[in-house]
Amino acid sequence: MDNHGTTIVLDTAQVTRFFELGYLVLPAFLPSDLVARLETEVDRWVDTGLRDRSIAACLDPESAGAPAVLEIELAAHGELVGHPPLLSTISRLIGPDFVFHHMHSNRQAPGSAGKEWHHDYEQGPHADRSKVMVHALHYLGGLDPTVGALAVLPGSHRELAGKRARAHLGTAELPGEAVIDDLPPGSTVLLHSALFHARRPSPAGQRRERYMVDSSYCQCGVSWPPVKPYWRHLLARGRALGLDGGRWPELFAERHFTEYVRPN
Repeated sequence: MDNHGTTIVLDTAQVTRFFELGYLVLPAFLPSDLVARLETEVDRWVDTGLRDRSIAACLDPESAGAPAVLEIELAAHGELVGHPPLLSTISRLIGPDFVFHHMHSNRQAPGSAGKEWHHDYEQGPHADRSKVMVHALHYLGGLDPTVGALAVLPGSHRELAGKRARAHLGTAELPGEAVIDDLPPGSTVLLHSALFHARRPSPAGQRRERYMVDSSYCQCGVSWPPVKPYWRHLLARGRALGLDGGRWPELFAERHFTEYVRPN
């Protein structure tokens, strides 16, 4: 897509690359007006404590209950969940029947720490990869070496390994890794959610904050574990707000999930 919202169509080579390597880079994928509105909402999400309350609702669901405001209830964030070019691209990868899983939104301060090697495929125990889960990582301000990098381990999505199987390695450089650190604003990286990846820490002294929103989608055909205790409320709000645009009937359907189990 160009920065005015023209839809891209993935060719066969791009689809093949996604399944062979486990990721696909889409530079300047989001239109600039949507990026600007998302950045404003991320500032609100972080600065007013909405993000902290969302985290608290996951850490202590019995006391906190569902948060008063969800990411998808912010206008631009809700628009992003059902952004037609995004969903059309995902459907080209995994077919037309998929369900929204969750969204995270954050603004990372200059000099913030990285995140160790991990993957985000939801399954317990990890027994197969017959169905695909996709994470869309939206870098609103782009990526460059001054704000850190996304490191990915191509092909690792085919391993049957737990999410933290490489966490002991921290953010260290690994043989065969690919580093993504040169993307313009509004770029999106689509990850097969089982792909091991790490967020390299931003260099000390850098001055730019890093805005990122990620959303995830699951191929229908199996029951997926939810990660938020208020997942039913989340899906109900997606339906009530019409975020599927009338095109994706399974996007907020509860029947594709198991019951929530609190992590140990």
